Amino acid sequence: MLTKFQNHINQNLPFLKGKKLLLAISGGIDSMVLLHLCHQLKLDVRVAHCNFQLRGDESDEDEKFVKYQCEMIDVLLFVNRFDTKKFAEKQKLSIQVVARNLRYEWFNSLLINNDYDYILTAHHLDDSLETFLINFTRGSGLDGLTGIPQQNGNIVRPLLPFSRNEIETFAKENNVEWREDSSNASDKYLRNKLRHDVIPILKELNPSLLDSFENTVSSLQQAKSLVSDASQMVYKQVVSEEDTIKIDISKLLKFQNHKAYLYQWLSEYGFTDWDAVYDLIEAQSGKQVFSETHILLKDRNHLILFPKQNDSEPIHFWIKKEQKEVKFPLKMAFCSVEDISVQATNTIFVDEDKLQFPLEIRKWQEGDWFYPHGMNGKKKLSKFFKDEKFSLLDKSSTWLLCSENQIVWVIGKRQDERFKVVETTIKILKINYTA
Repeated sequence: MLTKFQNHINQNLPFLKGKKLLLAISGGIDSMVLLHLCHQLKLDVRVAHCNFQLRGDESDEDEKFVKYQCEMIDVLLFVNRFDTKKFAEKQKLSIQVVARNLRYEWFNSLLINNDYDYILTAHHLDDSLETFLINFTRGSGLDGLTGIPQQNGNIVRPLLPFSRNEIETFAKENNVEWREDSSNASDKYLRNKLRHDVIPILKELNPSLLDSFENTVSSLQQAKSLVSDASQMVYKQVVSEEDTIKIDISKLLKFQNHKAYLYQWLSEYGFTDWDAVYDLIEAQSGKQVFSETHILLKDRNHLILFPKQNDSEPIHFWIKKEQKEVKFPLKMAFCSVEDISVQATNTIFVDEDKLQFPLEIRKWQEGDWFYPHGMNGKKKLSKFFKDEKFSLLDKSSTWLLCSENQIVWVIGKRQDERFKVVETTIKILKINYTA
């Protein structure tokens, strides 16, 4: 296997030679074989180990084992301990999704901070087959049926041509030590159930299953490339990208396979109920479909995609009197001036003596009202939005500047009449907002 691995690197991954490589090592058999092979080929490697603290003492023993193995061959080791369950609860995501996000965010930070070139993971051919079957059973397009890619940006999977059986044989013949993950024995997860129950039957029916799978994936990858090219051509005609992804429904419907294009464009955002996504085309304005991370909104003649707001983030932000600027959640500047220059939608001038500090920046709420500048009397904010023809997305992204919960400014839209500069004003405060 060492010779086959070396030939694979030389022929298919020659760019790895001479580069600074970061190996993702869990301590399991696959990653330990990857470490052994890279060390044997004298590649420039260092190791990153994630302790997700999900299996108690077993997770800590994995960490100790990886430390020991790296010390034995004098390889630099990075370890990060994550409170994965806490992150999952806070972000309202599954353990698996959070663990994956934490892992790759940390790996990428190591690459950037240390000027490393590539992350190497130990995914192999059986992993790719399992991923194919998982996506097949859940319902998938071409993206999910092309297996695990050999390279995805700076992530490279050099063991992908090798089977689990080849890796196990090599480990035993070369005395490679590894740790067993007890969760791999459980059929609680779909991947394990496929591994233990389904794939053995498929291999019994076709002893050359993995070879057949490789050939199938190769054909599907070529088809995927053709589809991707066609999809990009339509995307440029139908979709606009500013702060959000905005799909023009009338333009989309000119294409016969409009559902296929929607799937191609939106599948990476975690949507699973595709009938609900397709139904948005004919739905009333305001209808929404949710994934774990994003919202797809029907707004008149458009479908608008935007990320979910993290509920754990504070809703209220405070501005002290001495502050000259804030950078979050909006970029705003505050300065005293002698007179009023020409006003613009991103700038207001207020009577500073009428303000009660600290000022507050917050999202609008049902029941909010203010006195729109240039109008007589007060108006509910919801009525103001309707009169000004705000879209649902406009409303959801509107921020307010408040003084003792009185609206000073619907930021970027309309100032409140109560705080305007008058003849008796002594102190003028200029407030500027930068989009």
